[in-house]
Order: sequence, then C-alpha cells, then structure tokens
Amino acid sequence: MTLTRRHILKLAGVTSAAAAMAGAVKAEGMTNLTLSADMLPFALTTPMHVREAALKVKDLNNMLAYYRQVMGFTEISRNGNTVTLGAGGVPLLHLIHTPDADFESQSSAGLFHIAYLMPTRKDLARWLVHVAMMQAPITGFADHNVSEAVYLNDPEGNGIEVYSDRQKDTWKWDGDVVTMGTKELDIDDIVALTDTTKDDYSIAPASLRIGHMHLRVGDIAKGRAFYENAVGLASTRGNREDAAFLSSGRYHHHVAINTWNSRGAALRDDKQTGLAWFSLTITDAADIKQQQARLEAAGYTVSMLDNGDIEAKDPWGTGLRLQKS
Repeated sequence: MTLTRRHILKLAGVTSAAAAMAGAVKAEGMTNLTLSADMLPFALTTPMHVREAALKVKDLNNMLAYYRQVMGFTEISRNGNTVTLGAGGVPLLHLIHTPDADFESQSSAGLFHIAYLMPTRKDLARWLVHVAMMQAPITGFADHNVSEAVYLNDPEGNGIEVYSDRQKDTWKWDGDVVTMGTKELDIDDIVALTDTTKDDYSIAPASLRIGHMHLRVGDIAKGRAFYENAVGLASTRGNREDAAFLSSGRYHHHVAINTWNSRGAALRDDKQTGLAWFSLTITDAADIKQQQARLEAAGYTVSMLDNGDIEAKDPWGTGLRLQKS
C-alpha cells in the first residue's frame, strides 16, 4: 500500500490537516540539516541539554512493547524494577515498574510530553510511514516554524512529541524571542522524502535523542523561578502568563512549562504514574558545583547521586538531575 496524506490523516482520526493541527495546538499550545551517525543535532550541543527521562509505569510489558515497536527503542539494561531503553546504545528512557500506582491525572503537575528529536527530516518521514503502517494512533501534527512535529500518547497517557528541527540559521529571532507558531504541517512534503510503499523503520536512528521536555506546572512564576533563575535556563518566548519556553545556548527550548490544564496544581502524588525525573547534561563539569550552590541558595534541597550527579525537585516534586557530560 502506498501511504498518502489522506491515509496518514485518517490514522490521526481526522479528515483534514487543519483538524490535525488542532490536535497539535492542544498538545503544544502554540530544508533540514542532514547529520552523519556520529554527529548530534544542535539541541544536543548547547552548554545544557536534555539527556534522559524516567517514567513510572503500571504495565511494564505493555509499555516496553509500545516503545520498542512505535519508537524503535532497544533495551539497554535492567536493574531491579527498572528497564532502560535507548537509541544507538545511549540510554534515553527508564521505565520504572510500579504496578500498584494509580494513574496520574492530566490536570495535576507532571509530564505534558517528552519530545524525541529525529536527527533528520528524512528520519521523521521514515518514522511517520512506520507508525502509519502499524496504525499507531496519532493525536496531532504541526509546523512550529523552528520544527515539524507529530504528537501521540503512550498506552498510559504519557505525551510524546516526535519532531525534526529546521536549520537553526532559518529560525527568526527578535532579540531573545524566537518565532514559534502552530501551523498546518505539510505531510506530503515530509513523506516525499522516503518510500511510502514500505516500512523501513524498525530501529530508532543512532542519533535520536530527547530534544526537549514539556511539563505541566501549577504556576508559571514558580516554575520560572526554578528552571530559569535557579537552574539557569533562559527564556526564549518572552513573559507569557500561561507558559514558558526555556533553553540553553539559544536553542528554541529545552524545557517548556504550562498551566493549560494544571493551573493551581499542588505537590504531585509520588504514588502515581508519570514522570519521575529527567536530566540535563552540563558540558562543563565544574558547573555542577556552581549549579548546586545556586539551587541551595534559592532554597531548594539538592541530593548527591552515587555517580556524582545531583538532583533537585521542582516545586511540584518532579525530579531534575544535573549530569556531567
């Protein structure tokens, strides 16, 4: 079967790209660089960038099957109740088996989505054909000016974005504010990059990484006090009341926070499913001590991990680990 734009939109449960974009608006609220296998996208070259994330899950086998089949992740290790998945031998996602946990409410603080960055636009095309052929449900599509994105949810409701960045020299900046919108995605132009008559995506590209994390929080000012003032990320989308987009090294965003469904949310229930922690890599190891001092000076408790990394929790209990590169 040759997949067309109509087939892919049907997979998303919509009849037009405009309807698909509406799903992306709900998910996001608002010629590509070709890299060899040993190179990383710009998002992963900045002084701080996302490395890994950990989810607490009820049905481990079901979640493992999903991330293997839909994302093409491979198993890297098992340690107690945790299975680590990744791409190219690099750990990306830790699934922590918590069978007695209750499902986290979508109105609580926690994960909005984990955004997996494809190394190239062609990789995004190959993956899109793959999910269409396996009939994995998609919730939205969008062109965000700086990137092209597809949205879906895993079996336990954790949000996923799979995206490809446009070349950074095409991004439009007005001072420290980057132009990001939510427009109709040109699906035809993307899938034209690959053979739509077959599925040749079985394993994730070796350079696939987590490009950014998007979180639900209870209050934007408190979220910015933690992620911007204490952690040291910089705002790239001005001073919005309902969301903030924060980055290192003028990436469009490594961390986003919003209150669209979670305004006023209290401390998270540690006995529920969802995001346990995520990590930011710091390329200069000396900065770890400086980060610790800054977090403690701001009143946050910092824990030392066995490998020398540090962890602090944001105001809603989501763990942030700062790791040496």
